Formats: sequence, C-alpha cells, structure tokens
Amino acid sequence: MSLARAVRSRQLSPVELAEAYLRRVDRHDPQLNAFVWRNDEDVLRAAKEAERAVMSGDELPPFHGVPIPVKDLNSVAGQPNTYGSAGTSDAPSEETDLSVERLLDAGFLLMGRTNTPEMGPMSVTENRRYGVTHNPWDPRFSPGGSSGGAAAAVAAGLAPLAQASDGGGSIRMPSSACGLVGLKPSRGRVPMRVPAWEHSATDGAITRHVEDAAAVLDVMSTPDLLGWYHAPVPHRPFADEVGRDAGRLRIGLLLSAPTGVPVDEECVAAATSLARTLEGLGHEVTPVTPRFFSQEAAQAYIELVIPSALHLVSYERPELAEPYLQELRALALTRNIAEYARGMALLHRESREVVAQWGRDFDVLLTPTMACTPPPVGTVVQQKNADPTGFRLTETQMISFTFFANLTGLPAISLPVHRTAAGLPVGAQLVGGPFDEATLIRLAASVEPLYAWTTAVPDGLR
Repeated sequence: MSLARAVRSRQLSPVELAEAYLRRVDRHDPQLNAFVWRNDEDVLRAAKEAERAVMSGDELPPFHGVPIPVKDLNSVAGQPNTYGSAGTSDAPSEETDLSVERLLDAGFLLMGRTNTPEMGPMSVTENRRYGVTHNPWDPRFSPGGSSGGAAAAVAAGLAPLAQASDGGGSIRMPSSACGLVGLKPSRGRVPMRVPAWEHSATDGAITRHVEDAAAVLDVMSTPDLLGWYHAPVPHRPFADEVGRDAGRLRIGLLLSAPTGVPVDEECVAAATSLARTLEGLGHEVTPVTPRFFSQEAAQAYIELVIPSALHLVSYERPELAEPYLQELRALALTRNIAEYARGMALLHRESREVVAQWGRDFDVLLTPTMACTPPPVGTVVQQKNADPTGFRLTETQMISFTFFANLTGLPAISLPVHRTAAGLPVGAQLVGGPFDEATLIRLAASVEPLYAWTTAVPDGLR
C-alpha cells in the first residue's frame, strides 16, 4: 500500500517502479529461478498508461501502478499457463481467472509468471520444465511450495507482493520458509470459476506487510454472483481491521502435529514465541488437543480428490509428467464414483465436527506453520517420484499443520516470527473461525511491530 500511496501522490511514477523491479529480476533471478515467463514490454507499456492516468488526475484504483507477478497455475488471457509441466502447451490462455481480473480492476500491473511444482500438489517448487526455485535466504534450501516462486520473488525484493494459491498450505508454507506474511482466505472468499480440489483450494497473495495482505484480500474478494456460493461479506473492509483492537481472545496452542510426525524444535520455538507475544498483549493462551480428520477422511482427499483433479488439465504429452503425477493420474482411473461420493460425504460430516471447536473451545488456534524447517532442494520431489503413494516424512511434516484449514475452509495466516541459528525463517500459524479473517488480521497487525520481519532482507539482496 505504501507504493500505491506514493504513486497516487506522484512521489513515485509507475514507470520508475516497474523499471526498478525489472532490474532486480534481471540481477537476482538467475540465481533464484522465481520467474518462469516475463512480459517486460507489456509491463512497461501498462506502466506508461498508468502514469498518464496519474498525471491526468483521473480517479485511481487502490493499487494503481503496482506490479504483481502471477503464479503459473493461474490463467491470464494472452499469457501461457503451463502449470509448471513439460507435458502441457504454452499456447496463450483464452480467459483470465476471476481473482486475476480483480487484481487488474484494482490497478495492478501484471509482471511475469512465477514458478510452481507441476500441477501444484507438492510442498516444494521444482519441476522438469523450469527447474528448481531456490530460497533467497539460503539457495541450498527450498522456498516451499507450491507458491514457492511467488514467495522467493517477494523475499528477494523482485516484487512488492505476489499472487499465489493454496490447496493444502501452498501460501503459508512458502511464506514460512521465506519470512513473509501468508494469508489463506476462507472458502468462497476469493472467487474461482471452478473451485479447485473439491472446494479446498483458494487464490490469495503473499506479502511482506499485514496491511498489504488485508488490502489485497479486499480487492480479490469481490463476490462472484454467478458462482454457486460466496463467503459472507465482511462487516467492514479487511484493511480497516489493521490497528483495530482484537479484544481478549482465547488462543489454543497446538505444538504436536495432527499427523503424528515429529515437530522440529525450531518450529516449536516459532509457535511458542508468538504465544508469548500474544500473552503479553493480554490474550489467554492455553495448550489444546483439537480433534481433526480421521485417517479415512484424509485419505479420501489424498487418494480421490487430488488424483481426480489432475485430469482437469489437458496434457499434450502426459508421458512427460513427473512420475509421481503419472501414478496419481493412473490411480484416479482405478477408483469409482461411489467411492468418491462416500469420501466427500465423510469429509463434510467430519469437517462440521472439526470447525465446531472454534468459538466453543477456543477462538483462534496457534500452531507452527510447518513441522520442519525448509528442506534442501532436490530432495522432496525425488522422494515422491521414488514412492508416489507411500509415506514420506518431510512432505508430511511440511503439510501437517496446514492441510486441515483447506479441508474445513477456515482462514489461516502464517507469520514470520522466528529464525534458525543458520538464519532460515520459520513461521507460526494462526487459524481463525469460520469466515473470520478479520480477527486474524487484527492479531497479525498487533504483533507485526514487535518483530522485524517487514525490514528483513536476505544477505546480498538489499
């Protein structure tokens, strides 16, 4: 928002802004591989048009002239959308996703496309078409996934914020790994033409500032009256929740992973740090042991929803897909619609019992964002290709605290409150009650001044 204000007040021109970020992409992205496609000429042309609008005194939208990259799972008319796959076409898309339309309406300049794992169901950002995206804090490690290209771009200062999406933690995991703010909206908050992954996935953004997370949610969440449903309209703009008193809340602290895997001490340290800070602000923080989904329900999502969703994208050459995706696509064809219907019914029933704990047992749930620190690049995908349907510890640790917010549709936010001894960021997560992004934004804004995340920049990238 600070850049948008500078543009509106003519302290900064959209052209200067676009040129500055494009120079940083030129300089730093060869080492990071955050971007997979660039449209520099289009960005500069749009920036010049934005500058003329500023000088003419026209009424300007809230993010007028601010550049933002789009994740390579989201479509923009005239841009390729390869879904990070070597087996798909790079022909220009014919339509623009609803969430991206809203970014354009808000005045953003679409600046390139960011890397993603093929088709999205992966917790790191590596694929055969574009290669590995590296963590700006230490290129030996992953920025997480699937919005790892988006997070790497923001953390490295290649973009002020980035469009992203989340189907099991894909906004929050990269935000944790890269030291950023990652807000996953509620189910139905951000419109999608076809709600992905049985209505568990959502579009959103990765930002450095809570104010930006709130303001971009405002513009992305304009209801789509043609869709089957949409989230309740908030009482006030989300941006107005920044600085508003959250009251005294009951915050449940969960340090053990719902999946039963071990939790790294650094991840525990992140959650306990935020717990102490919130206690210091007057909130009641109490250890809790919530009920989550049964193994049967979780397997329905993993073995039915995700494999089936992989058939919604057309492959030109499916034999070029990652081996784990080829196996998952084949798995979908061995299951029947009766199994799918039973699995979805079970998810719906159990979700009601999980969500009922918010407001009854606690107001907000506090957890580590991940159960492990960012893994080394080149490890997680290899493990999944070697055993696509088996148990993989690192991948399970990465999604252990995030996946249930997608299945229930609850809003959640990752905040960068801790660093390892080696300097890698580690996030803590707050999960709000149904459609209650407002409380998460109030809490996040209240702790932001007490941590140094808004000014933290990796060495060599200042």
